[in-house]
Amino acid sequence: MAASTHTVTNQAPPLVGYDVFTADRALAEAVERHVDPALLDEVRCELSALGRSAGSAQLQEWGAQANENPPRLRTHDRYGHRVDEVDFHPAWHRLLGKGVAAGLTAAWGRPAGHVRRAAGFLVWSQVEAGNGCPLSMTHAAVPALRTDPELAAEWEPRLTSMVYDRELRPAHLKAGVLFGMGMTEKQGGSDVRANTTSARPLAEAGAYELTGHKWFCSAPMSDAFLVLAQAPGGLTCFLVPRVLEDGSRNVFLIQRLKDKMGNRSNASAEVEFAGTWARRVGEEGRGVRTIIGMVAATRLDCVLGSAGLMRQAVAQAVHHCTYREAFGGPLVDKPLMRNVLADLALESEAATTLALRLAAACDDDGEQERALLRIAVPAAKYWVTKRCAPLAVEAAECLGGNGYVEESGMPRLVRESPLNSIWEGAGNVQALDVLRALRREPQAFDAYLREVGRARGADHRLDAAIKNLLTELADLEGVEARARRLAERLALVLQGSLLVRYAPPEVADAFCAARLGGDGGAAFGTLPHTLHLAALVERARPVT
Repeated sequence: MAASTHTVTNQAPPLVGYDVFTADRALAEAVERHVDPALLDEVRCELSALGRSAGSAQLQEWGAQANENPPRLRTHDRYGHRVDEVDFHPAWHRLLGKGVAAGLTAAWGRPAGHVRRAAGFLVWSQVEAGNGCPLSMTHAAVPALRTDPELAAEWEPRLTSMVYDRELRPAHLKAGVLFGMGMTEKQGGSDVRANTTSARPLAEAGAYELTGHKWFCSAPMSDAFLVLAQAPGGLTCFLVPRVLEDGSRNVFLIQRLKDKMGNRSNASAEVEFAGTWARRVGEEGRGVRTIIGMVAATRLDCVLGSAGLMRQAVAQAVHHCTYREAFGGPLVDKPLMRNVLADLALESEAATTLALRLAAACDDDGEQERALLRIAVPAAKYWVTKRCAPLAVEAAECLGGNGYVEESGMPRLVRESPLNSIWEGAGNVQALDVLRALRREPQAFDAYLREVGRARGADHRLDAAIKNLLTELADLEGVEARARRLAERLALVLQGSLLVRYAPPEVADAFCAARLGGDGGAAFGTLPHTLHLAALVERARPVT
């Protein structure tokens, strides 16, 4: 007999079967803004196809499966031979394969490559962020390898391939490869100059033997890795292939996988080198300078990953509140809930707009754009990734108790939300890097001022914020203790200037009022009630 008390009503339908790219108005407009009109139809078509995949029920299920079935380390085969392999759930391989096929490692040789790839990365990270690490590391390895033209000619076509080849075999036999990275060690962490891994030169030109360990090695199932080690001439960058040209395995001893709070579908490992063959990249003693291009690219991916996670959290919250009724009407129409949703949407749009502007700067090889990236990337990495965790928690709360239940998907977003703030240099590292740019590279701050100055005179609150920033920078007494404050203000002023120039008036007005003008509280949902909040919420609503 059917239970008469169990009729299901007043529940939001699943947010599936929609185009994640097209439904994100801020992202779609940013792509239109930064892509040459002659390419725009091609890029839109490409991103819309990826967006439809990302929003499909099938891929959302794959994302959940990959997250629920973390990778497993297999150190030995059945006969006792050391193999050091990582086994992943099939769903993870399917997602990673689709990401590679979508060009998420192929930015460097395509027209508008960085913008189209950044938009795709932002879309794709909303399915399951765990496959973003190998995509990011592979993409980011290119600028480091370009310091050695011979290595770049050999490896770059494999890195930028749109073919995912998961088998471990010599790289020259593969249609496409993945890269990982090993920088930090137990005793040093972010202080990579404290690394103790040693590199002994071999008879072969450019070849070395590594001995040591890495406390965090990203994507240990990859075909090759960029690592730092102490050569006779100082800290140096090396390329460590997983399989040598003769088909034998390089010495790459995976000791354990990290048991992480989030990002569980992705493997992060502790590895040991013991007579490991490596090829030098760049000059001895210039390891940090060689690998810094990779670090800058992965830091931008941290911004993009956080922007994608924020967008998905906001989309889920607005979708739920559109369909859920309480106290006599839809939640989305309740003034206080509308304020919360509008505030979340504002934060998400500011993050997306800034991230795509930085990607566009990567497509422009001009001196001013390079200078802008030098200061804007660490400032954005600091601020956008810091805003991700509180936004994800507040968005989950919009679903009430349902948002605390695993089936909703919101706990996965919450657990993922601190990740990008920690990886590739935590908050203090980014803030100190901003200071370094201000002190040593005056052209970087000049480029920043020219960029924000394009919006001067359009909003008095933005003008006042620029003036206050200049005043604060005029006094460098105790500046290191104020480094976080400076990074925050640099990011907020840059976001404000971009929104004033490009966003709808109601979005720019709300941002300048709450983020620059001081007319907002410490928690989300404290925007001035006089703003056009309904328009902000409607703009963020994912149309299915």
